[in-house]
Amino acid sequence: MIINWLGHACFVFETTAGRIITDPFDSSLGYQPYQEPVDVATVSHQHWDHNAVQTLQGDPQVISTAGCFEIGPVKITGVESCHDSKGGRLRGPNIIYKFEVDGLNVVHLGDLGHILEPAQVEAIGAVDILLLPVGGIYTVDAFQAKVVAEQLKPVVIIPMHYKTRHLNIELEPLEKFAGQFDITIKKPRLDVTFSDLRKSAGVVILDYPGS
Repeated sequence: MIINWLGHACFVFETTAGRIITDPFDSSLGYQPYQEPVDVATVSHQHWDHNAVQTLQGDPQVISTAGCFEIGPVKITGVESCHDSKGGRLRGPNIIYKFEVDGLNVVHLGDLGHILEPAQVEAIGAVDILLLPVGGIYTVDAFQAKVVAEQLKPVVIIPMHYKTRHLNIELEPLEKFAGQFDITIKKPRLDVTFSDLRKSAGVVILDYPGS
């Protein structure tokens, strides 16, 4: 599997079963929308910077609800959560998606706004790679994000949803989260299999293609 970060909460997974995109955005966010065809798209919640499926190329199957989905060899599980710490009363619901493909368990937390409940941790299960919002304001902040990572115990943590020079909305910078760890690794993308997963263990910061 190859994981590319496109900015914000948007990733593309290149898998043996096809191309999967998470939380697509349009150009008003400041990042460049993805231009290649995709097979599957997931939407964690219906906010403009996460649900721009109309920009996508190809004819992807769009998943935007909780539940269990099987698309060929890909299993996707959506777990209900909230966009805030007030039970969704401030910003509404959020869906955590777990992708089981190519022997890996990849979890995208969307705009998670709270520490996980034990039942949510159990529903998510094993996590190899965690895509974790760290920029606060609209999601968990840097310190809460570390707690969530400790709850889920992934092998690899990839931060997302933080301030960059491209982004047109205000978020906290990556450094608040990354500064809690002795070692972080920077990569243009994560190219990984289950057998070599441990070689990338820890916090992996992916480059934005326009940087």
